[in-house]
Amino acid sequence: MLYFDHNATTPVAPEVADAMADALRQSFGNASSIHREGQRARQHFENARRTIASFLNAAPAEVVFTSGGTESDNLAIFGLIRTLPGDRKHAIASAIEHPAVMEPFRRLEREGVEVTYLEVDASGVIQIAELERNLRPETILISVMHANNETGAIQPIGDIATLVRGLRESGQTIYLHSDGVQALGKIGVNFPELGADLYSISAHKIYAPKGTGALIVRKGVPLAGLQLGGRHERERRAGTENVPGAIAFARAVELCTAYDHEQVAVLRDRFEECVLSALDGAEVNGTTESRLPNTSNLLFRGVSGEALLIALDIKGMAVSTGSACSSGAVEPSHVLLAMGRTREEAKSSVRFSFGRYNSEEEVDQLADVVIASVRQLRKTLQRKRAWEVQPV
Repeated sequence: MLYFDHNATTPVAPEVADAMADALRQSFGNASSIHREGQRARQHFENARRTIASFLNAAPAEVVFTSGGTESDNLAIFGLIRTLPGDRKHAIASAIEHPAVMEPFRRLEREGVEVTYLEVDASGVIQIAELERNLRPETILISVMHANNETGAIQPIGDIATLVRGLRESGQTIYLHSDGVQALGKIGVNFPELGADLYSISAHKIYAPKGTGALIVRKGVPLAGLQLGGRHERERRAGTENVPGAIAFARAVELCTAYDHEQVAVLRDRFEECVLSALDGAEVNGTTESRLPNTSNLLFRGVSGEALLIALDIKGMAVSTGSACSSGAVEPSHVLLAMGRTREEAKSSVRFSFGRYNSEEEVDQLADVVIASVRQLRKTLQRKRAWEVQPV
């Protein structure tokens, strides 16, 4: 099986697997225990925190370990909004957010919080002017993902942060959260320069195991923990610390510094050039300028995206039609619909996301199989339509 679904998850890097295996054997103590084994685990845990903080240019105290991106998003949204006083609360999120952000806001709407969902343009990017038009005096949180998981479109977080800072300076209580799960390790992320107050990240998107993530919380941002129990993570996330997971996460972050992500952009561009030049009715969904270097979302007119996915799977190619968290959903991608695609166009789209272990030979093989499969599916559809119009 050739793997081209890295936005869903990544294979665990051998160096990361080795680091976690060593941690499972040598750092088994409870990091909250005061005996020697506990303190050894604590030291390794805090070293991992410092490594991740350094990678983001954040302070170690700003790193809150979680179980992954979903928990980080939930902790950021619920933990902030439920902490802030006031009866009237308004939040803004983009219409292309991951379900880990959309579902918490839908829950908050049922609790009386008003939420505005910003549309995006055809490139998949929000417009600052539209954001400004939807601001209110009672707006307390803006949540916009750093990079979209389906199209790779990078959002103007820095511009949003500048807007938020201006509102705070004028006396408004307002914060900015950004889901950085897809951005981490693919584009540079400097937490202070980015300007977000809360930033969600996940280990399994950067060649580490599933089950570990973090929420970066700017110093001074109020945040109430969602889990009740011990006083772990400065009372922001109760539960025995996942020391091996944190160590694996930190090792994966170290490997990110040694990898040139423009290499994968070359593979992505090679794939798109081959496919788009060979197939009529194929085009890129979203921007081709400001997007993740590894992501390609293509529309194949006259072809079911699900049928193409199955055809590629049979031929040993793993790709996706969208978010893995929405697998099995019969509805078309909410991201593509928000960008103005029709339901038929959205259902005719497939996401290809490349990774550091893919080679030119594999990408060329993928392109050949995609071209052949699309042509075959179109022929099959034409024959079916011809048969349906035959006289009885």
